[in-house]
Amino acid sequence: MRNNSFANQRVGIFIDVQNLYHSAKNLYHGRVNYSELIKNLTKNRQLIRAIAYVVKSDSSIGEHQFFEALEKAGLELRLKDLQIYPDGTKKADWDVGMAVDAILMANHLDTIILVTGDGDFAPLINYLKWAKGCIVEVAAFQKTTSLKIQEMADKFINLENIPKIIIKK
Repeated sequence: MRNNSFANQRVGIFIDVQNLYHSAKNLYHGRVNYSELIKNLTKNRQLIRAIAYVVKSDSSIGEHQFFEALEKAGLELRLKDLQIYPDGTKKADWDVGMAVDAILMANHLDTIILVTGDGDFAPLINYLKWAKGCIVEVAAFQKTTSLKIQEMADKFINLENIPKIIIKK
C-alpha cells in the first residue's frame, strides 16, 4: 500500500451516493456528512473534481434538499432517473458512468478516490493503476466494502474512522 500524499497532488473524487447512502443508513441509522468527507479525503491535496453520482427516484422536496446539500458540500452532481421495468424491478446504479468519468479524467489526475464499497469497480481500479499510472484510493465503510477492492487499492480509507462523518437522524 503506497501512501504518496503530497500537496501538489491533483485529486479527483468519484462518489457512488447510493452505495454510501445505504451503508450509512443500514450500519449507523444516519447519513453521511459530505462536507466532512471531502475535507478528510482531500486533506492537503489539490482537489480538481468531486463528483456525486445520484439517482432521482421522485421529485420530492426531501430529494431536492438532499441534492442541494450535496452541491453545497462542493460536489458536482451527475443525475440519472430511476429505471423501473415492466416486471416492477428497479435499477439505480451509476457504475459505468463513474468508470467512464474516472478513465476520461485520469490523464489530468494523480490520485483517484473512488467512494464506494462495490466490488464491481475492481477492473477499473486495476486499469487506473496500471494503464493510467494513477494512485487509486478507495473510501467506504469497511463492513460493507468488497475485500477485493480494499486489497487492490493503493490505500483504503475506512470511513468509520473519520470523526463527524455520520450525522444521526
